[in-house]
This record gives sequence, structure tokens and C-alpha cells, in this order.
Amino acid sequence: MRLIININGFLKKSLCFISLFSLYLPLSICAQDVTNRIIPKTYSANYTQEPIEIDGLELEKSWKNAQFSDLFIDIQGVKKPKYNTRVKMLWDKNYIYFLATMEEPHVWGTLKQKDTIVYYNNDFEIFIDPDGDAHNYYEFEFNTLNTLWDLFITKPYRDGALVLNGWDANGIKSAVHIDGTLNNPNDIDKSWSVEIAIPLKVFQTSYYQIIELKNKFWRVNFSRVHWDFQLENNRYSRKKNAAGKFESEYNWVWSPQGVIAMHQPETWGYVYFGNGDSSDTKEFVIPKDEHIKWLLFDLHRGLLDKTITPKNIGATKLVLKQKITPIYQSHETGYNIWVKSPFTGNQIIINESGQIIIK
Repeated sequence: MRLIININGFLKKSLCFISLFSLYLPLSICAQDVTNRIIPKTYSANYTQEPIEIDGLELEKSWKNAQFSDLFIDIQGVKKPKYNTRVKMLWDKNYIYFLATMEEPHVWGTLKQKDTIVYYNNDFEIFIDPDGDAHNYYEFEFNTLNTLWDLFITKPYRDGALVLNGWDANGIKSAVHIDGTLNNPNDIDKSWSVEIAIPLKVFQTSYYQIIELKNKFWRVNFSRVHWDFQLENNRYSRKKNAAGKFESEYNWVWSPQGVIAMHQPETWGYVYFGNGDSSDTKEFVIPKDEHIKWLLFDLHRGLLDKTITPKNIGATKLVLKQKITPIYQSHETGYNIWVKSPFTGNQIIINESGQIIIK
């Protein structure tokens, strides 16, 4: 869980290009195609009816039938990581299952206390926003010692997050398998893997809520934090530079963020929950209204970092070749920006705290 370092790299610096010959044209007629962006990854998670033993392995038939994700990429979406990382998912009526495998020639870990800052070790992280509104989302981190840090986060840091570090994912199960030896610098390891089962009840927003996943999609992303190491008395630790400062970590992710910032739920991937094994799980296509949400988040971030002003909001944009004209409305406690979708007729709103609302 890292703070946002730079959000400007993902933003377009202006809402439209205006030539010297069109300086006096109103912004509303200058249409910008906003579909030229990093498109989030998608994954179809198979439904399983067989019991899954949480042992860090993939021995069950359901795991063998599940497809691996694309290989992880650098968080900014450009550089190829040193070591490969892939993840699989399954689900049933009670759990969502994850299995991540990570190439690693030196498997080490030191942190054993639950809810410590796990990413100070090499770790694997899961981020989940079930309703896709960019608020009230979940983070789970695991290191090679199977130490868990679970958090509930009310909204992204840019919008004034409240992080509930004392929140617990009751009933979560996890196991680590190491192809090699842990904390032994005298040999070369192959990899480590972590298998996780998160109860669906963890994501309940009310006591009697029943979570139905079939034919639904959630916003999800995965991150692998990797550190260069040094040996002190034959023990692993994070590498320091000549000035005695820790060197920066590597952030390798499934769906690239475009910036060094995991806490942008709008740029996470899409996981679709199918109702069968890999032979009959259909390919998931991102709904068209999601593209409108991406536009609204661009506008919201632009207002936050002052690269745009409210008067620029009404400039016409192109989303999937459809003209979109956002409406800006201020009120006593902030603002709303909304669009009526030409695809579904839904009114899609983003408010001053960066939350998506559908009417």
C-alpha cells in the first residue's frame, strides 16, 4: 500500500487541442476522443464445485482448468519485470480463490506480525472494489511467511482516505508454497506461490446481504512488491544505497496503472465471474458505460490537480465514437459531474469525493 507519488502522468494536460485559428471557438464544440488510454485488463474466473484445499499448490482439477492471467508488467505499463508473476482465480458460493506464482531466485521474509507493513518484505497484494464506485474497497497483502495485512479503505488517498487498519477479513484462508528454501542465501530458489480463499461474507455491506457473483464483474488488481536485497550476517534485508537509505521497490502489477499509484480503483482490471469451467466461460467485454466512468475520473482528477477548471468540463468529448457532453453542477458541499449515457440511458455521476453513482 503506497501513497500516490504522481498522478499527473495519467492525465491529459488539456481537454482539447485548439489551433491558433480557433481560439475564439467555444470549448463545447471541440470534441476530444478520450478512448486513447491504457485499457484495463480483463479476466474470467471459473466457477468450481469441488472442494479447494488451501495449501499453496494447484493440485485440484479446477485449478488446472483455470487460465493464468497475463504476465505482470511494471506498474506504469512500460518496463518488463525481472521475474515473472501470474495469477489465477476461481469462485464458488462461499469464497473467491486466488493462486499467484512468482519467480524468485532468493525467497526471503522477516515480518511475522499480522497487520504490520507487509510490503516492507517482498509480497503479493490483492485490491478489490466490488461495486466499482472507487470507494469502500479492500486490500490484502501476503509475504513469503504467509503474514497477512488486511485493510478496508473508504476512498483513494487523493480524496482523503480513511484507512481502517483494524478491520479484519474474518475467515480468510491462505497458504504459501516455496519451490526452494526460505531465508537461505546459500542456494538459488525457483519461485514461491500463495493460495488464498476470501469468504464472500467479507464483502457484505449489511448483515443479511447475499452476494451473488454469477455473471457479475468486480474491479480487481494485483500487485507484487519486490525489493533488491543485501546480506547482513548471512541474513536478508532490504538493500540500502551509499547514503544509508533504502532503495526503491519494484511494483509489478496485473493491470497497469499508468503511474506509481495502486490506489486508483478506476484503473484496476475487470474480473468477470462466469458459471462454468474454462471450456464454457465466455469472454468478458468491458461494458460501454465503463468508458464514460473513465472520462469522469479524468475530469475529477483534473479538477483536483488544477489542470482543468469547472468551465472546461462541458467541452464535448468522444467516447467510443459517441459525443459526450458532461454537466458540471456545484452545490454547497462540492460538485457533481454527470453524463447521460448514450449506450444505456443511465445517468452516471461522479461527486466531489470521487465516488461514482448510477441512476
